[in-house]
Amino acid sequence: QVAMAALEVLCSLTGWFALYQLFCRACAQRRSEWNCRLVTLSHGVLIVLLTGYVAFVDGPWPFTHAGTENTDLQTFSLEVCLGYFFFDLGWCVYNRSEGPVMMAHHTASIVGLLLALVMGVSGCETCAVIFGSELTNPLLQIRWFLRQLGLYDGLLGDAVDLLFISLFATVRIGVGTAMFYCELTSPRTTVIMKLGGVVMYTIAWVFMVDIAKFGYKKSHAKYKRWKESQKLKEMTKEEQRSDKTD
Repeated sequence: QVAMAALEVLCSLTGWFALYQLFCRACAQRRSEWNCRLVTLSHGVLIVLLTGYVAFVDGPWPFTHAGTENTDLQTFSLEVCLGYFFFDLGWCVYNRSEGPVMMAHHTASIVGLLLALVMGVSGCETCAVIFGSELTNPLLQIRWFLRQLGLYDGLLGDAVDLLFISLFATVRIGVGTAMFYCELTSPRTTVIMKLGGVVMYTIAWVFMVDIAKFGYKKSHAKYKRWKESQKLKEMTKEEQRSDKTD
């Protein structure tokens, strides 16, 4: 069974790498990061739809059945996701494109997925965690593409940022806290999976702090520019009144 899972993960890895090569050929004029982010965007959309169905439609309910035996669909979702993370980690290491926090996130994700697959349990809450973690990922990639295309500085960029911050705080931190509590208090969840949950939850808060700092800086900069524009308008009005008086 483990050998079959390893083969299926290898197939997933091969599939994501093949998709990357396809994007490289189709977008030959673009940098490798552009094509890698297209793969990341594709994975984000696919895995959110897949794990959303697995966790909240097919079941069982992750808030009440943490630590239960994996279903076939949960196993398939974990294999698809693990193959992608192996691809992305390899790409990041080869290109030295990510910092220590993101590398720690990728490593922790891989270890968690491996444990759920090898032990054959906790696929229920692991799929729910993947759903919450990857839900904001497509927005992150869209933001990067907007910057590359020169379309970020405007209403569209602001809307993407606002939606990203709102979803991250609501789902990954808000709902994630409830999921984390259910996992810690579940008598079925193994100690090692609980420790993995602690690591992922801690990393989520590290990201949240960085996102909050970014949100504050951006909103403060926009408010400062608005105040300056208002001041400029007032000065222009004063000059116009002065000209009329003269």
